[in-house]
Amino acid sequence: MKVKIIFGMLVLTTLTLHAKVKLPQLISDHMVLQQQTEVCLWGEATPNSPVQVSYSWANDKKETKADENGFWKIFIKTPSASFKSHTLVISDGEPVTLHNVLIGEVWFCSGQSNMVMPLNGFENCPVRDANNVIADAPNHPAIRVATIATKSALTPQRYANGTWKLPTVDNAPMFSAVAYHYALALQRTLQVPVGIISCAWGGSRVEGWLPKEILQTYENEDLSVAGTDKMVLYMQPMIMYNGMLYPCKNYTVKGFIWYQGESNVDSSSTYAERLAEMVKHWRSLWNQDNLPFYYVEIAPYACGHEERGVKGALLREAQSKALSLIPNSGMVCINDLVEEHEVFQAHPRNKKEIGERLAHQALNKSYGYKGIKSDSPLYKGMRIDGNKIEISFYNAAEGFSPWMGIDGFEIAGANKVFYPAEASINQKDKTIIVTSGKVKKPVAVRYCFYNFRKGNLKNTRNLPVVPFRTDDW
Repeated sequence: MKVKIIFGMLVLTTLTLHAKVKLPQLISDHMVLQQQTEVCLWGEATPNSPVQVSYSWANDKKETKADENGFWKIFIKTPSASFKSHTLVISDGEPVTLHNVLIGEVWFCSGQSNMVMPLNGFENCPVRDANNVIADAPNHPAIRVATIATKSALTPQRYANGTWKLPTVDNAPMFSAVAYHYALALQRTLQVPVGIISCAWGGSRVEGWLPKEILQTYENEDLSVAGTDKMVLYMQPMIMYNGMLYPCKNYTVKGFIWYQGESNVDSSSTYAERLAEMVKHWRSLWNQDNLPFYYVEIAPYACGHEERGVKGALLREAQSKALSLIPNSGMVCINDLVEEHEVFQAHPRNKKEIGERLAHQALNKSYGYKGIKSDSPLYKGMRIDGNKIEISFYNAAEGFSPWMGIDGFEIAGANKVFYPAEASINQKDKTIIVTSGKVKKPVAVRYCFYNFRKGNLKNTRNLPVVPFRTDDW
């Protein structure tokens, strides 16, 4: 009996010494690794054991050592992007082989339901041209998508659930529509593999993606509701950060794209600063202070079922303000991409052009394709001239379209009453002249400054003027 016990202990010891390494789901077959950098790999192994990584693109290997708890991390150099399939072998005694690994560009895509929204659409809410996009998916085998499962947590987690998927007709319906179109547009120009990590939760506030130590400094943020039934789960603070984002922080990425804001329409006065603080913290997590951050200004919709309310307009104003607070950032305006029947729908079906506009931000600013314009006309200043106000803009050096029939402007006098205004283009100075017969002495102008108000003014690259107001009433 004693011999059997000793033999059993020897077997157990042998199995422990040669146990396979444990990898997070993001380190899996079909993954895309960021090109021309040192990418991070991590996981668990036998405590204090050597961990060896070999990689086919260099016929090389690198070694590290697991700590006393079995955790390890290693950085390996990646070459230039290519469509060649590679293997990785990770071992602390018994090898784990990862197949069909590509080297390319990797982006982290986060936010709320408009980032979650899959090609399959939501109930009673389709994505435009989804069937054709899904049917075309097998033609893009070098696009890979990892979707992080929703998970709430009160403390930062070590692992998140989400493996890399190939774009098949079976997988593509559940890909984030915005993120997938972003990847398609990037690949079309860059001609390299593209990996997308989709980490989003429908209905989440910006506070859901911030850590406890930052949220504790916000006077109006009640952290006691987290993990309780006092607040609907998707609106709770910090739980997405802990359960979903923090576990991804080791994965090396090129940058972030973000589509969120609808759940913060009641707190627009603090949104810009908190979004900027979120970006700063995310960059510190990834140990890169200047990772690009490109985001979508929320679409016109009748939040609170009020078309003529301004909660949504104030949030969009805060998003515009965030541009000046977040270095290396860009904002996509989608004022023109909603349809009239979507007035009460926060999820515009045109995800293709939204994803493409995000890609144009990255192509222009992160990859140096200056021939691709990415920034919408943004209010610069105004000049009052008798019964007219002349408005100047950034990002409109070549003028505007349409030449006539410009819609969306209002003008007001000192009484603060706004009236629909006529607008025309000053072709010489590339400015907009705004006037109304009902306002003899104007002092302020607004453009599409409502929850739901579409305009038609664009620059010569068909990028819409960002909604704005010149007053602070």
